[in-house]
Amino acid sequence: MTRQRSHGLRAWLGLLVILCPVLLVSMDGSILFLAMPRISAALSPTADQALWLLDVYGFAVGSLLIAFGNLGDRYGRLRLLMIGAAVFGAGSAGAAFAPNVELLIAFRALMGVAGATLLPSALAVLSELFPDPRRRARAIGIFAATFAAGFAIGPVVGGVLLERFWWGSVFLINLPVIALFLLLGPVLLREARATRPGRVDALSVLSSAGGLLLASYGIKHAAADGLSAVPVAAVVAGACLLVWFARRQRELEHPLIDFSLFRDRVFALAILTGLLPLAAWSAAAYLAGMYLQSVLDVPVLRAALLALPGAAVLTVVCVVTPAVIDRVGKRTALAACHLCVAAGLLLLLLTGVSGGIGWYVASTVVAGVGYGISFSVVADTAVAAVPVERAGSASAIAETSNELGNALGIALLGSLAALVFRLQGPDLAPTLDETRRLAEVAPAAVAEAKAAFVTGLHVAAAVAAALHAVLGVLVLRLLARPSAPGDGSARAGRRRARVEG
Repeated sequence: MTRQRSHGLRAWLGLLVILCPVLLVSMDGSILFLAMPRISAALSPTADQALWLLDVYGFAVGSLLIAFGNLGDRYGRLRLLMIGAAVFGAGSAGAAFAPNVELLIAFRALMGVAGATLLPSALAVLSELFPDPRRRARAIGIFAATFAAGFAIGPVVGGVLLERFWWGSVFLINLPVIALFLLLGPVLLREARATRPGRVDALSVLSSAGGLLLASYGIKHAAADGLSAVPVAAVVAGACLLVWFARRQRELEHPLIDFSLFRDRVFALAILTGLLPLAAWSAAAYLAGMYLQSVLDVPVLRAALLALPGAAVLTVVCVVTPAVIDRVGKRTALAACHLCVAAGLLLLLLTGVSGGIGWYVASTVVAGVGYGISFSVVADTAVAAVPVERAGSASAIAETSNELGNALGIALLGSLAALVFRLQGPDLAPTLDETRRLAEVAPAAVAEAKAAFVTGLHVAAAVAAALHAVLGVLVLRLLARPSAPGDGSARAGRRRARVEG
C-alpha cells in the first residue's frame, strides 16, 4: 500500500513538472499580443515583420509537431523533451535581448521548433506515468486545461510584466520555469519509446513547412505593400508545395498526415473546430490588444486586466465541458462552439474610435465559451471518429490544427486588417503605430488612421464570425443525418452515433 501511494505521489508530481513546458508553449503563442506596441516602438518592425513576429512561432510548432512526435517515438520521448526544453530556454534568452527585429523573428522561430518537440513528447511521457486508464484520463484532462489556460492567460501575463519591465521580460519569464523542469524532469519522469516507430519523411516536413511559410509571406507582403510579382510568386510556389505534400502523403507507408481520415465527416468537422476557433481567437486577441492600446490609449496593465474575464470563462468552460457533453452530446457541443464564437466576434463590431471597452469585454466572454469548448472537445471527437488503430494519427492532426489555427489567424485575418488599413488609412505609414510615431503627423491624420484600424478590426471580425456561423450550421445539418448504408462497419456506425450524441 505504501509503495502504491509513493508511486501515485510520484506520478502526480511528474504531471506537475510536465505541465511547466506545456504551459510555456501555449502561453508563448499569445504572450506578444499586448507586447506588440512596445516592441514596435523599440524595434520599428514593418507591417509584415510585425505579423511574422506573432505567427512564425505557431507555424514552426504546427508544421513540425507530427514530425517530432515520430522522432520521439524513435529516439526517446523524455530525451527529446529535455533537449526541446533546453533549446526553448536558449531561444527565449536570445529573443529577450534581440537587438533588431530580424533576430527576434529568428529566435521566435527557434522557440517554435523547440515547442514542437515538447507537446507530443510531454503527452506521451504523461501517459507512461499513469497506467490506470481512469487516472490517465484525468491527467490528460488537466493537461488539456493547462494548455488552454496558457493560451488564455498569455496576454494577461504579458501585460502585467510590461507594466514594470521592458518588452524582453515576456521572454525571460520562461527561463526559471525551464530551469525547474530541467532539474526535476530526470528525477520524476521515465523514458518512453514506441515499440515500432515509423520513419520520418524529411521531404514531407520541408514541403509542408515551406509551403505554409511561402504562402503566408506572399499574403502578408501583398496586404502590406500591394500586389506585385514577388508576393504572387510566393503564394503560387507555396500552394504548389502544399499540393505536392498532400499527394506525397498518399504514397508513404507512414505519412505525416493521413488525409484519408478526412473522409469521415465527423473527423473533418472536429479538425475544423480545432483550426477555425484558434484562428479567430488569435487574430481577435492581437487586433483587440492593439485597439485598446493604440486607439483607445488604454495602459497595458489595464488592457491585461480587461482580458481576464474572457480568459477565466475559457478556462472554466474547458474544464466543465466533458461533463456537459455527457448530457448534450458532441454534435450539440461542436455547434455551440462555432455559434458562440460567431456571436462574440459580432460584438466587436460595436466598438468604435471613441469607446467600446464594454463591448470588447463582452465579446471575450461570449466567444470564450466557444473557445473553451473547442479546446476541450476537439481531440476526443477526432479520436472517437476513427478506428482505434488510427487514433494516434487523429490525435496528432487535432493538436496540429490548434497550432496552425493560431498562426493562420494572424497570417490571414491580420493581413486582411492590414489591407483595410492600407486602403482606408492616411497613407503615411503601413501601420497605426508607425503613423502615430511620425513627428509631423496632424491630429486629423491620426484620427483617420485610428478609424481605418477599427474598420480593419471590424472586417476581420465579421469574416471570422461568418465562417463560424456557416460551420456551426454545417455541424447541425451534417451530423444530424444518419450514416448512409454501407459507408462503414457496424462499429463505425456506433462510433458515429456516439459522437453525434
